[in-house]
Amino acid sequence: MSASLTPARLSASDVLRVGLGGLRARPTRVVLSALGIAIGIATMVAVIGISSSGKEDLLRRLDRLGTNLLTAKPGDTLFGEKAELPEGAPEMVRRIRPVTAVGATGAVDTTVRRTDRIPEEITHGIAVQAATIELLGTLEVETARGEWLNAGTARYPAVVLGSEAAERLGLDRVGGQVWIGGRWFTVLGVLRPADLAPEIDRSVLVGWAAAEGYLGFDGHPTTIYERSTDASVDDVQNVLARTIDPEHPEEVEVSRPSDALEAKAAADGAFTGLLLGLGAVALLVGGVGVANTMVVSVLERRREIGLRRSLGATRGQVRAQFLAESLLLSAFGGAAGVVLGAAVTVGFALWKGWPPVVPGWALGGALAATLAIGTAAGLYPAMRAARLPPTTALAAV
Repeated sequence: MSASLTPARLSASDVLRVGLGGLRARPTRVVLSALGIAIGIATMVAVIGISSSGKEDLLRRLDRLGTNLLTAKPGDTLFGEKAELPEGAPEMVRRIRPVTAVGATGAVDTTVRRTDRIPEEITHGIAVQAATIELLGTLEVETARGEWLNAGTARYPAVVLGSEAAERLGLDRVGGQVWIGGRWFTVLGVLRPADLAPEIDRSVLVGWAAAEGYLGFDGHPTTIYERSTDASVDDVQNVLARTIDPEHPEEVEVSRPSDALEAKAAADGAFTGLLLGLGAVALLVGGVGVANTMVVSVLERRREIGLRRSLGATRGQVRAQFLAESLLLSAFGGAAGVVLGAAVTVGFALWKGWPPVVPGWALGGALAATLAIGTAAGLYPAMRAARLPPTTALAAV
């Protein structure tokens, strides 16, 4: 009576040990192959993490600055000329019931220089603007040094510098002087960056009355900044142009500065997609490296494969061994890539002053992509190893 022989089954732990044994036998090749996977995964994780950190910082800035700021500027007339806002426009805007704060600036036709020795044509891109006392509170910007204009200083030759204007003029202290319109103006303060009004950063701000008295300012505002309650922003936006210029509301351009920040976030998202594509290419190249390593491994280990087949290993067991090696190789590279990508994200975010954010779905997706690459890269070598006849494999030198 003959007993049927059944091949022993390999448990999951057995397959894992066999796979690890195959990798330990070739450490240098394993490290170099895993490096390709690690670079691709690290690139993708870092791109997603840096983008998410930047968006989180942007959202926090929007929450802090608010989305209830509207600006009104003169547009073009029917004849293509630049329109003018009425002198009393800021007061008219204040009469809108939901409005909580109004500030205004007016362009002054003059230049600012560090000294009177510098030619007038060298302006460094700095504008001189008349400013109302309420401007700072409306924009919710703080002074980095010194003080803002008040009812007294707004009548005298004194200025407050925007953050970029101070840097371009080389003035980082209060009490210095700048040359404007043929006379010296004393620097009262320097502002922090105005995220919702970047034009303020590049401006030297003079009191409204002082600009009229010393610089020939005509009193027409060129930009009106207005804040209202969050719930009434759209309603105020609909009536703002008609309130400022009832006769020609079409000549008033109304915008919401926070929309520009949101558009920037959308543009960053598109750029992130491009970088993710590059990371995917790097991951694909890493997968090709893993496949090449596994093919070479099959060729080098034909005697081992033949011996195992002769001792009773089935084709499925041989196939599982090489597939496990490919998955482990990719997993090692993927884990290293996830750690590296997260470290790059945290380091870059801290350097930029952003809150570090690495989405959980990015980490899970990276590991899933690693396993998919490992499976695809190891499938052909594993099937090739399983098809080797024992006699042919043992005869190989």
